[in-house]
Amino acid sequence: MRTGVFAGALVLAATCAGADDAPRIPQVEDECVVLVHGLGRTESSMLVMSEILPAAGYRVVMLDYPSRTAPVEDLVGYMDDAVAQCGDMTLNFITHSLGGILLRGWMVLNDPPNMGRAVMLGPPNNGSELVDAMGDIGLYRFMTGPAGLQLGTDPAGIATQLPPVDFELGVIAGDRSTNPVFSRMIPGPDDGKVSVESTKVDGMTDHMVMPVTHTFLMNNPLVIAQSVIFLQTGAFRPELTWRDLMRAVTDL
Repeated sequence: MRTGVFAGALVLAATCAGADDAPRIPQVEDECVVLVHGLGRTESSMLVMSEILPAAGYRVVMLDYPSRTAPVEDLVGYMDDAVAQCGDMTLNFITHSLGGILLRGWMVLNDPPNMGRAVMLGPPNNGSELVDAMGDIGLYRFMTGPAGLQLGTDPAGIATQLPPVDFELGVIAGDRSTNPVFSRMIPGPDDGKVSVESTKVDGMTDHMVMPVTHTFLMNNPLVIAQSVIFLQTGAFRPELTWRDLMRAVTDL
């Protein structure tokens, strides 16, 4: 199936929420979404998301930044150019992993009058125990760079130093892992990199847990559908199922 058709199916499914009498979500106008990838990734990791959002009416700006070369304080500056491309349009964000920390850091320094909503996917809002356990290992330090080493759970970690959020934020956490070694270092349900509990942040509007791993959160069709739903309504629809998505695809 062509990507465009699949994208349309996802948006359609996102508007029906599995109920025949569910209210329809209209196409948006004059709204922009900045996509912010995670640690060690590039903008291409958000490609599927970038192809689906225009089907719902959004203009999409993909931020690419060198996540392993600088501390968070420096990486935050890369947000400025991406936001500027949205102009006066309503400003929304979808972030993955470290991208959520960059958004929080950027919002501390900025108060955009056109701010809309944001969705964070697997954000280490309270740090990650992996950094606590592996931060002194040379290979891990090389692979994560300065920003990754700032994501510990101790008081020195940058995630714990940021204030509560003061904008409409939906957080999606994964609770599936393909790395049992990493998961043994993380208390409670986790996505292989971040615990479900650590994704939460004071001030968030909504939170949901989905059976997805950290690596593929941003490409999961149900996650994408829920992200569209939150951007348009300010709340998730936990009742949305794979059956709804497949029915929408079949109907096209």
